[in-house]
Amino acid sequence: MPLLEISRLKKAFVGPEGDKQSIIDVKYFSLAAKAQVALQGESGSGKTTFLQLIAGILKPDTGSILLAGQEMSELKESQRDRLRASTIGYIFQSFNLLQGYTCLENVLLAMSFGRGVNRGFAEALLNRVGLADRLQHYPRQLSTGQQQRVAVARALANRPKLVLADEPTGNLDQRSGRSALALIRQTCHENNAALLLVSHDREALSQFEHVQQFSQINQTSPREVPA
Repeated sequence: MPLLEISRLKKAFVGPEGDKQSIIDVKYFSLAAKAQVALQGESGSGKTTFLQLIAGILKPDTGSILLAGQEMSELKESQRDRLRASTIGYIFQSFNLLQGYTCLENVLLAMSFGRGVNRGFAEALLNRVGLADRLQHYPRQLSTGQQQRVAVARALANRPKLVLADEPTGNLDQRSGRSALALIRQTCHENNAALLLVSHDREALSQFEHVQQFSQINQTSPREVPA
């Protein structure tokens, strides 16, 4: 059984003029445990919405999302939150770090919503991503690349089975982006986590052996997607 199996998934939003705009129409998609797959698509093609549906941040209009043997649509909101915290690591393009918390506290807080706080493992993760001397630094005291590294450590804090990465190199220069992506792939491999990355960055996509066109699985025209 795949780690992630999606079928007949649809999501639409109401546009500015009150009309319904279809964003996601995925007939079938699956991802094996420990696999690393990239989805290529232009900005506005619905890639972020797709990841948010998988993570349970958004609820689909129709369709099935089977994650680690559990059907997301059958879970209550609190149950989806728990499943997301324990099974999914999410790397946001904008990092979404809490500015009032240190690097270590950002990772520990993520743990508090999942399997429980493990300070030793949190420090080990930050050390693994090259931030052993930045544990007590705040995000504003870090470079963009260092903030991305905190985001990677936080995503792996609960030893997830699946890591979702939304344009993780979008805010980095080419060199930093290449380094960050190599780190994401390696740390996922070391922690036995599958990786699903979405991007339109050809440099990032070139590092993957398995790349799929998002337009081939999403039948909605990109012109219909608002942003």
